[in-house]
Amino acid sequence: MARRPVSRLTVQGLLEAVEAAAPVDAVDAVADQLAELFDARRVAFLIADMSGRAVVRLTRGRDGGRSGHHADESEEIPLEGTVYDRVLQSQEPVVEDAGEDAGEDAGHVRVVVPVTDRGDAIGVLEMTLPERPGRDVLAELASAGHVLAYIVIAGRRFTDLYAWGQRTTPLSVPAEIQHRLLPDAYTCEASQFTLAGWLEPSARMAGDTFDYILDRGSVQLSITDAVGHGLDAAMLATLAVSSLRNSRRAGRTLSGQADDVNDDLVRHSGTGELVTGQIVRIDLQAERAEIINAGHPPPLRLRHGSVEEVELAVDIPFGIDPTWPYRVQELELQPGDRVVFLTDGMLERDAAHLELPDVLLKTRSAHPREVVQSLGAALLEATNSDLRDDATVLCLDWHGGPPRRRRSSGGADE
Repeated sequence: MARRPVSRLTVQGLLEAVEAAAPVDAVDAVADQLAELFDARRVAFLIADMSGRAVVRLTRGRDGGRSGHHADESEEIPLEGTVYDRVLQSQEPVVEDAGEDAGEDAGHVRVVVPVTDRGDAIGVLEMTLPERPGRDVLAELASAGHVLAYIVIAGRRFTDLYAWGQRTTPLSVPAEIQHRLLPDAYTCEASQFTLAGWLEPSARMAGDTFDYILDRGSVQLSITDAVGHGLDAAMLATLAVSSLRNSRRAGRTLSGQADDVNDDLVRHSGTGELVTGQIVRIDLQAERAEIINAGHPPPLRLRHGSVEEVELAVDIPFGIDPTWPYRVQELELQPGDRVVFLTDGMLERDAAHLELPDVLLKTRSAHPREVVQSLGAALLEATNSDLRDDATVLCLDWHGGPPRRRRSSGGADE
C-alpha cells in the first residue's frame, strides 16, 4: 500500500484538518485525510443512535478523495448481526474482504474500527482499502478512530449534526428535556470501576434520569424518578437534577445533597410532586461507598454468580417533608461486584414475567454498556415496546484496588 509513514504526524494532520474545517464538516475533513493517507476508496463515520440498536452513516460518500465528488448519505442500519455490532461489542477492529458482490469495491478489504472514548461507544469508522492492512497499519487506523472520538465530542458543542444522527425517531419536548438532563457520555471506564447507564423512554412519561461524575477522590452517581406525566414530570426532574448537581458542585456531603434537593422540591413544587431516588458516593482512596435511598427500588447485586437485592433502609421520597433526616448508609462493595440501580419502570406490571436476575446472569461476562442495553431490550420485548413508564438502569462494575493508571487501547479498557 503506497502511503506516507503515519504516527504522531497523523494526529497532527487530522487535528489541523479539523481546525481548518467548519464544525459541521469536521468528520468529513478527517475522512478526507484518511482517504489520502491510506489510499482508501471509501471512508465513513457511522454514529450509534440513541436506541443502541442501529448506526447512522453521517459522512458523505467519497471516491478516495480523488474525484472530488461528494454525495450526502444518512443511511440507518440496524445493528443486529452486522460487523458494526461486533466492533461495538468487542471494541476491536475487524478486517474482512469486500466480497465479489461489492461492485467497484470487489477485491478490496473493508476495515471497521471503534470510535470510542473511555468506553463510551460513539460509533464506528469504516474504510475500504486496496489491500489487507498489516498489524502496524491496523493499529494506526484504530488510533485514528480514537482521535475521531475526541473530535466528535468537541464538535458537538457547535453543531446539531451528531444529535440529529443519533435520532432515528423524533423526540417530544418532554423527552428532549429529559435527554438533556442525562450525562454527555452514558459509559465511563476507570481503573477502579466501569459505569454505564441507559434509559428507555416511555411515550407517556419523562421523569427518569441518571447522572454521574468523577473527581480526584470519588465517583458520585444518582438515579431519580419524578412522578407525573409528560412536561410536568420533565420539569420536576429538571429541578431535582439541577439541585443535586448544584449541591454536589458546591462540595456538599451526600447528606447535604439530599437535604438540598428535598428542600428545593418542597419549596418549588406542588403537593404530590415528589421524586424517588438514590444518590451514591464512592471514596476511591478508602474504597468505601455510601448511599441514600429516598423511596426507590433496591439495587440488584451480582456477586460470585448469584443475584440478590441489596438490603437498604428506605426513607421517604424527596419533596414531601422538609425536616426529614435522610440516612447515609454503607453500600458494601467487593472487587468483582456488579451493582445495578434501576427505576420502577423496569419492574412495571406488564413486564412481570421479565426475570431481571436471569438477564444479569446471562450477561455476567458482558461489558456494563452491553448489560444495560440488554436489560432495555429485554424489557421492550416483554412489554411489546409499549412502556407505561420510563425504565432506567445504571450498572456499576467495581474492580477495586488502589487508584492507578487505566489500561486503555483505542479508548476502551483492555
